[in-house]
Amino acid sequence: MRKARATWAVLVAALVAVTSWAVTYAAPVRMGPVTDDWGVVRVARGQPIVIAYWLVVAGPDASLGVDSRRGIEIAIDDKKTVAGHPVRLIGEDSGCNAEGGTTAATKLAANRQIVAAIGSSCSSEAVPGAPILCKAGIVTVSPSNTAPKLTDPKRGPEYACYLRTAHNDLVQGRAAAQFAYHVLGVRRAATIHDGSPYAEGLANVFADVFKRLGGTITSQEAVSPTDTDMRPVLTRIAAGKPQLIYYPIFIAAGGHITRQAKEVAGLENVKLMSADGTFSPDFWKAAGEAARGVYNSSPDLSVEALGSKYQQFLDKHQKKYGEKPLSAFHAHAYDAAMMIFAAIEKVAKKDAQGNTYIGRKALRDALFATRNFPGITGNLTCNPYGDCADPKIAVYQTLSADPAKWNPGVDPKKVWAMKR
Repeated sequence: MRKARATWAVLVAALVAVTSWAVTYAAPVRMGPVTDDWGVVRVARGQPIVIAYWLVVAGPDASLGVDSRRGIEIAIDDKKTVAGHPVRLIGEDSGCNAEGGTTAATKLAANRQIVAAIGSSCSSEAVPGAPILCKAGIVTVSPSNTAPKLTDPKRGPEYACYLRTAHNDLVQGRAAAQFAYHVLGVRRAATIHDGSPYAEGLANVFADVFKRLGGTITSQEAVSPTDTDMRPVLTRIAAGKPQLIYYPIFIAAGGHITRQAKEVAGLENVKLMSADGTFSPDFWKAAGEAARGVYNSSPDLSVEALGSKYQQFLDKHQKKYGEKPLSAFHAHAYDAAMMIFAAIEKVAKKDAQGNTYIGRKALRDALFATRNFPGITGNLTCNPYGDCADPKIAVYQTLSADPAKWNPGVDPKKVWAMKR
């Protein structure tokens, strides 16, 4: 009982901190039938509700953001109208880095017609970008940020408008370590991160869990996302004689590590394992034949795990885009959009002329109040810190490394799923 009271006290304190920071935006605004502490968006009769994305849609990691954008587009197709209005999707490329996240969020924050945002793609974008949107009263739901720090109970109240449908890497890191230790029988492992909140956080969780299981972490190394010569780092790793290297980074650097690892003396037989940041046919293009045999921890994208709604989504995706999804978070993006649409319909009010008014804080509160929302990825319930996912993690292994054969579950082959 004492522990339960303590936990409740922490939750209440967090909500008080969020509220006290948020109400400094401005005095309450009244517009039409709505009064809201953070402001009100008026959508004229017959005009669209504007939703924005901030995702990486250019450069080597573009498949991650394009994959999510397509999930949003299919959600818009399915929903058709929200609170009696069509939906207009606009967006910014966020670059999968802090600078890009800052720039994208700043541009979106200046557009007062944006009701809500979906993004970012990478946790490094969200760290500076989410507070910028929050200062503008714009709530954002990420389909693919997974860094634990973004929803840590100790996070600052500047993330009061941030939620995610993606899993927390406290879950993925644990699952990856369990697979390596129990399934592969690995007892010595090394990790590599690229300095991003996502990669560093996930590598650290993997290492902590792996050590608790009884394994030894021989080395914890770092590279830059722009590095091309990984041999010095790999040579240092080889000195520790690991059986596996876990490198949860992104496509460009991940491709270089994968190609160069087997060229380093002592690593000829090392197992290679990456994560959802490289779960894309573009990684196969970057790594070439060296990708054969690589393992990836990732959301479980099997129909077995996600059910018939996911198969329906895949059919729509094939019809609309003529190909299979490009990365791991299309379903999470679909759910983020649908969750936002449901919250808008919950708080929107109309005047006698048919204009719609949406309170910004009311929308934020409605999203945080989400309970048992029936998404493609599961039943979504948001906690006070913005974690809404119903996480399902699997491990896949690359068979052919041929981008034309990309078909998650078949190639890469699903070889393990996290027990729930």
